[in-house]
Amino acid sequence: MIKYLNKLYKNYNFIYKVILLFLSVYLIVSMFPKSGKFKYSFENGKPWQSENLYAPFNFAVLKNSFDLERELDDIKIKTPVYFDQITNLITSDSLTKSSIDYLFQDTITSLAEDSIVNSVNFIAKSIYKKGFADSNYDYDSEQKISLVSNNIIVSNLIFSDILLPKDLSTYINNLVIENNFSINENRIKSILFEIIQPNITFNKGLSENAYNESISKVSNYRGMIDKQTLIISKGEVVDKEKLIILKSLEKEYENENWSTENYYLIILSYSILVSLGLIMILLFLNKYKKELYLNNNKLTFIYFNIVLMIGLTTLVVKLNSLYVYVIPICILPLILKAFFDSRTSFFVHTVTILLIGFIVPNNFEYIFLNIIAGIVTILSVSDLYKRANLFIAVAQITAIYILAYFSFFVIHEGGIEFIKFENFVLFILCGLGTLFVHPLIYIYEKVFGLVSDVSLLELSDTNSELLKLLSDKSPGTFNHSLSVANLAEAAANEVGANSLLARVGALYHDIGKMNNPSYFSENQLTGVNPHDELNSKESVRIILDHVIQGIEIARKYNIPERVIDFIRTHHGTSLVYYFYNKDLKLEIKPDEKDYMYGGPKPFSKETAIVMMCDGVEAASKSLKNPDFVKINEFVNLIISKQINSDQFINANITFKEIEVIKKVLINKLINIFHIRIEYPQ
Repeated sequence: MIKYLNKLYKNYNFIYKVILLFLSVYLIVSMFPKSGKFKYSFENGKPWQSENLYAPFNFAVLKNSFDLERELDDIKIKTPVYFDQITNLITSDSLTKSSIDYLFQDTITSLAEDSIVNSVNFIAKSIYKKGFADSNYDYDSEQKISLVSNNIIVSNLIFSDILLPKDLSTYINNLVIENNFSINENRIKSILFEIIQPNITFNKGLSENAYNESISKVSNYRGMIDKQTLIISKGEVVDKEKLIILKSLEKEYENENWSTENYYLIILSYSILVSLGLIMILLFLNKYKKELYLNNNKLTFIYFNIVLMIGLTTLVVKLNSLYVYVIPICILPLILKAFFDSRTSFFVHTVTILLIGFIVPNNFEYIFLNIIAGIVTILSVSDLYKRANLFIAVAQITAIYILAYFSFFVIHEGGIEFIKFENFVLFILCGLGTLFVHPLIYIYEKVFGLVSDVSLLELSDTNSELLKLLSDKSPGTFNHSLSVANLAEAAANEVGANSLLARVGALYHDIGKMNNPSYFSENQLTGVNPHDELNSKESVRIILDHVIQGIEIARKYNIPERVIDFIRTHHGTSLVYYFYNKDLKLEIKPDEKDYMYGGPKPFSKETAIVMMCDGVEAASKSLKNPDFVKINEFVNLIISKQINSDQFINANITFKEIEVIKKVLINKLINIFHIRIEYPQ
């Protein structure tokens, strides 16, 4: 059992990667559309690139959306809308006279009253005969209308035949003029508006039933294509007619292909393709980014973002595929570049886009567009922590989307007459969504324990709590750290390393000296050396402990592990040479292990740079009357000792880069120790 557990422990990293891979594949495949994939690609107005295509089975040809919409509109007009007719509404002389008495209170003569009564009754009967609706309904003027009374159709009209409330006044005016009722026009109108009521009302139930019945009879198909019928020949242009047939075949193929018997086979095929994509990422990292491959936390972070982007795209496609370009997919390369490097971010971005191609419509367009946008994003954003750079990158991404979409549209349609400018709004929204990268980076830093350039910039502030404390307790060490930081930044820039990371690492590499500042020469202001009262072993222990104490202090102040690595490695496994040499001269036969830092050795280009700069800067204080020759020999000596003791054996740094760093350090030290003229007393 113990042997088995030991074996598991030894293979922990491999087992974790296998589990991570299988889990990612499962999540991604579960989000893929549950339909087969048509194996041919085609575009309107483009030649058919494959061999002659024959119908693999009988299938129905779908109506195009325009024809189907036109047919539905025609059915809507031809299907009658039902209104209930109220037949017992009449105008009597008594009703009219009572209205006259109410409105005009005996101000009218009996002769005029009789004339008004006759006029009102005539117009009212005309209104009721035409049909007066209870609301201003919005139908086509040719829309069929059926009037119903006691569930029996009493008449069939068209919508323009009935009278709407908005037209009542005009209709009354016309009747008044036609029948010479102008003498009492105002009184007639007043009475009519008082007594007239709608005599037809909309019957929602009957109307909806009739419409649904008509719609149910509409077929989505316009014909059949028999098996082995030639659909299109190689080189033949895909016109609108062929496009409809091909899309019908594609839909039928996908429905036919995704059956119960081959469900698991297709799932397996999807899984293989997704696995290939994700394994390619592992192989890439193993070959070119070993530190990422070995770090399970960072590997999980990469796979999490891939699954997240695919999941977000799947959700949008299910809701409405038209909005797929709203998804800020370029956030992925931005995030990856913030934590890793450009090559890694591009490779992961490309694989992710290829996988998303299984989900989105017009997958070639989508893949091309987003890969180009990803390249522009990676190449254009150098310092993400600078807000201006992010806005410039977003503007570039949006411009690329718009230009590419415009070009594809012109190629497909042959012109810009029908271009949908509202799609440009989608690209602008996508650009605005990309601005969310900053808060997302902050969240990822807290969740995954990573550190970005934004955080490094905050840590580089010398007014931060920890650096302020270092300045107060160990001013000499603080100034030494500043000098090392300047040297490391300059050297990193020359060899293409992360200069901001090197600078921050240099600022914090000696914070462990705060616990015993007087035991380090740069803080001894009075000329009194406390080591004179200690034996060599005690002095060595204090010197060696500043690394361990520095790590403890850094963790207390929540300094990221990426920065703590500089505290661990800035001495590597080198000797505390002063005390070792001192005891060696005394012929004590010292054991080197007792005088050696615990390591580890630098394992990145940045940590190696800080070790070189730290060693050179600290030793440079011992130079007397420095000139170019002395500084040149001095720098070469210090770094050669580090090389000979294999301090850089684990770092991805070349001899060529070391030589470049030497030149930078020599130039910087010459500028520091430049000759000054003697000022008169």
